[in-house]
Amino acid sequence: MQTPGRGASRSFTAYNAAPGSQYLIPVIRIESLTLQRGTKPLFENASAVVHPGEKAGLVGANGSGKSTLFSLLRGKLHADAGELYFPAAWRVAHVAQETPAVDRTALDYALDGDTRLREIEADMARAQAAHDGHAEAEAHIAYADADGYTAASRAGALLLGLGFTLKETTQPVASFSGGWRMRLNLAQALMCPSDLLLLDEPTNHLDLDAIVWLEDWLKRYTGTLLIISHDREFLDGICGVTLHVENRQVKRYTGNYSAFETRRAEQLVLQQSSYERQQREVAHLQSFVDRFRYTASKARQAQSRIKMLEKMEKLAPVHVSSPFTFEFRDPLASPNPMMTLEHVNCGYHTKDGEKLVLGGLEFSLLNGQRIGLLGANGQGKSTLVKTLAGTLAPLAGRVGQGKGLSIGYFAQHQLETLREDRSPLQQLAALAPGVREQDLRSFLGSFNFHGEMAMSPVGPFSGGEKARLALALLIWQRPNLLLLDEPTNHLDLEMREALTVALAQFEGTLILVSHDRHLLRATADQFMLVGNGKLTPFDGDLDEYRIWLLQQAAIRRAGLTGQPAAEDTGANRREQRRADAQERQRLAELRKPLQKEIAALEKQMEKLSAEKARLDALLADQDIYKDANKNLVTESLRQQAETKAKLEKVEATWLEKQASLEAIS
Repeated sequence: MQTPGRGASRSFTAYNAAPGSQYLIPVIRIESLTLQRGTKPLFENASAVVHPGEKAGLVGANGSGKSTLFSLLRGKLHADAGELYFPAAWRVAHVAQETPAVDRTALDYALDGDTRLREIEADMARAQAAHDGHAEAEAHIAYADADGYTAASRAGALLLGLGFTLKETTQPVASFSGGWRMRLNLAQALMCPSDLLLLDEPTNHLDLDAIVWLEDWLKRYTGTLLIISHDREFLDGICGVTLHVENRQVKRYTGNYSAFETRRAEQLVLQQSSYERQQREVAHLQSFVDRFRYTASKARQAQSRIKMLEKMEKLAPVHVSSPFTFEFRDPLASPNPMMTLEHVNCGYHTKDGEKLVLGGLEFSLLNGQRIGLLGANGQGKSTLVKTLAGTLAPLAGRVGQGKGLSIGYFAQHQLETLREDRSPLQQLAALAPGVREQDLRSFLGSFNFHGEMAMSPVGPFSGGEKARLALALLIWQRPNLLLLDEPTNHLDLEMREALTVALAQFEGTLILVSHDRHLLRATADQFMLVGNGKLTPFDGDLDEYRIWLLQQAAIRRAGLTGQPAAEDTGANRREQRRADAQERQRLAELRKPLQKEIAALEKQMEKLSAEKARLDALLADQDIYKDANKNLVTESLRQQAETKAKLEKVEATWLEKQASLEAIS
């Protein structure tokens, strides 16, 4: 959605500033900003600058003021003191948080993001209703200037990139679930021609293929971009500037998130007053690396993980400064195997019968395995984890558990299981009858629930605080098998890093579902693919999975048939290279006829656009409306409508062919 400028010219010399301001360069400048929300000061004499065209990641702990800064930029809040300057003529786009359950199609809803185009269309309709040929002609010219004739194809490409199928682009908004409606809101924001794009956690409702597509789109975005995200790899791939919100200040760092983290670590080393605590953290990490290095030659995952852990060791000072650190307690037992699946079918009972999601699973989970589950949304990852956790009974087969198995299960909607009317202390006491209150308080204190916070009802807590409490309750139970389904959804970057460090040191068995690639790289030793109703090993790392997933998702969007993943997983490298070469040749052959059709369609579009422009210009001439030219006006209007209809039809075909070509490419 777009926030319009406040009446300034397009020269970039007018600012949201007092008359006579010396700031005439088109930048975002925060100067001596002070803002308090309620009793909490968020900014105090803070200053920073973002230059036009820069892509900046806005990072900081939950509650530090990142979203508040976005509200200031959108004009929804005003500072208590100081100023926030940016060109008044800038068009500001952001992602709406609510999606009305309307009957408009997904494509029309995405097009609504270009508010200027919708205004021109309304002008066009009014002119036609009033039979005002001059106003209608002017509206058509404005429509062409706003790239209106390519708008539908551009909106369609956005929706395809975000995971919608061509069929789904014509379905009503009301038919989509909440997560898919958020994708529609994101498409609206990307559709808006903007000078400043504000994205607050844009990856929260996306799977990996959509995240990778969005990264590529944002790299090509020519405006100024501010992103709030807890996905470090996403920030690394896009941002060349990092703005860190901490201690009521905004500090600018040149470079992506990893560069910021390294520089901040170097600064904190010089300031470090908790040296012994830092050394204990480093020792934990080093002991794990040393233990794991002995098997490093057996799997690429091991090598990748060692690199991640060594990076954590180097950056330990950053995380020592975090108020949130914890560790998993050693399990009381270590059964082996932990769990066995015999002819298991996973799915649901519905009013129409059984819905099979995964079938014929034969699997033994051994002590110490650390498995990352991969697969697109809706393929069955959560269903599998629920079946392993025992919250969903298998449709068929048997799930056996080793003696002494203790499962720690963190679900996507784990926060909903918390009693909002109870305090953290009360909820922990329910799990630990007979344990001294002081021991419970000490444990909660290690999760940063101190004093009154430990005694307060959790209802008003933030999502991050509730997620932290859910983790605390899970860890208290000393599980030897962790089943984690998107555990980072409500965690900020520092809390995610604390969880990553804790999981790296966890002595038990782990099965993890996450779209956080950093967490997966650092904690999983092997990957399994959930897809097409099966569970199969994936013999590769996350970079190889990224390539594979993009290819498969693109082919599915185009309605083509690719090779099943399971056929490739056991191939050796030579066979894989040969198969890859064959696949490239096959795709090249598929591209040729599509490219030929697209070229022909583009020639038709060019010819029709020229004819339409001629008719628009003819109807814009006042002389044509004289009585002697009545037949010419009628005929020209008929030709204009006919040409417009033909152009729209050709554009629709072009969109379909272009989507197929994009998928193959």
